[in-house]
Amino acid sequence: MSNENEAPLPDGWEMRTSRSTGMTYFLNMYTKKSQWERPEAPADPGEIRCSHILVKHAESRRPSSWREETITRTKEEAMELLKGYRKQIVSNDAAFADLASKYSDCSSAKRGGDLGLFGRGQMQQPFEEEAYKLKVGQLSKPVETESGVHIILRTV
Repeated sequence: MSNENEAPLPDGWEMRTSRSTGMTYFLNMYTKKSQWERPEAPADPGEIRCSHILVKHAESRRPSSWREETITRTKEEAMELLKGYRKQIVSNDAAFADLASKYSDCSSAKRGGDLGLFGRGQMQQPFEEEAYKLKVGQLSKPVETESGVHIILRTV
């Protein structure tokens, strides 16, 4: 029973009916989060939301993380690890958030890699460029920044 005056749902969201209550709820197809309230698009259409997995290497801007005090792996080793994580996600052998929580060298690991909403100019240039090219639910190829190598999942 959608009202014609209501704005369309943001990308990735579906309206569903609860089998137990018959009430309408909303499901994000990418995060599997459900909620009773109608989701709203970000207030600023220039803002997006992404999660990422960061693998640092010895040449990273700060070669340490919550996981390792001193990171000594090479850039090539970091890239191979990241490609392995990406392969597991694409083949549905592992969930993005689970891999991010265990293996990301970013403090966002405790949120499953979620970086929250951000706008232009807030992330390192190569990261930002790739993040804005992605469609909601799309996973990036590896991206190199001064921080290390990343894979990015656009969520909003």
